[in-house]
Parts: sequence; structure tokens; C-alpha cells
Amino acid sequence: MLLDAIPDQTLAIPESVTAVFHNFFTCEMTTIGKTGRPITWPLMPLYWPQRGQFVLFTSIGLPQKAFNVRQDPRVSLLFSDATGSELTDPPIVLVQGEAQVSDEIISLFSGMEPELRDLLKVQASKMLARQPAMKLYMKNGLTRYLMDWYFMRLAITVSPRRIHWWDAGDYARLPQVQEVNHVV
Repeated sequence: MLLDAIPDQTLAIPESVTAVFHNFFTCEMTTIGKTGRPITWPLMPLYWPQRGQFVLFTSIGLPQKAFNVRQDPRVSLLFSDATGSELTDPPIVLVQGEAQVSDEIISLFSGMEPELRDLLKVQASKMLARQPAMKLYMKNGLTRYLMDWYFMRLAITVSPRRIHWWDAGDYARLPQVQEVNHVV
């Protein structure tokens, strides 16, 4: 699987930035479209600390993100909305990096490495705790049958090249910057 491509490593960043990666429910992922213009989507990121990478999933029914990454791997992830994170005055974090899209289609919670599946389960349980009505929707067999395309996913793995953060979300100051050198 694509996620085996880069050896384990961690990022040399402050705990406050790591807390953002672990606790934010969404980030804004920007890709470059075929016209060269940036296109941004909100997504649920998973931070994989042992590899210093992020994994995001896109439905095969909504594949434009994957198409864009395959033609230009440069992406950014902006962690700007702390809603539901329970963090007080977290930094705003911008991750610039390169992405890869898996060739295989996975179904959520199957077809992926156990470590990544565990990360996804933790994130999903946090989300379900905040949105309990979603459990009813997910348990409905008819809904799952009619929306099976939504649960079939492509994994997008982002390897950071540069991380910027603004302490306490203060854009008036220059950001802190950490360069990242992943070995591919």
C-alpha cells in the first residue's frame, strides 16, 4: 500500500502544533486544478505521528481531489477552525507538502494498515461523540446500501515539506516555520 512508501519519522514541532493535528476535526486542503488555480475543500485529516504524515480520504464518488493530486502533487493543509477541538487559543497551522493518491480503493475500516485504522477509529469516535445523530444514519442498512459509493475511498497521503504556525492564531505576527525533509 502507498502508506508504506516513507519510513517512520516524527516532526520536530512544538506540542501546541501537534495538539492541533490530533484534535482539529477538519482542515482546508488546497490542491492545484488543471487550469493552475487553487481549489480548496474541507476534509477530516488524520495525523500519523510515527511517519510525520497526514492521511485524508476522498470518496470515489467525489474524486476531483485525487485527480488534482495526480497531476500536481503540491498541496496545503490549513488548520484554522478549532471548533470542537477543546483547545484554548491553539495556533493556526499551515502545512505545505506533496501528496500521493493510493491506487487501491478501500472501504472505511478495512483494507488499511492496523495502525492507520486505529487512528481513524479514534477520530471517528470523537466525531460521533459530537454528532450522535450520525450513528443512526450509519447504522441504517438502506442508507449504507444506497450510499456505498460514499464509503469506498481513495487514501491521499501528505508528506509535509514546510510547516508554518501562528501562535494563538495571531496573523499580525510572522509565523514560525519548520522545514521538513522526508526521505522518499
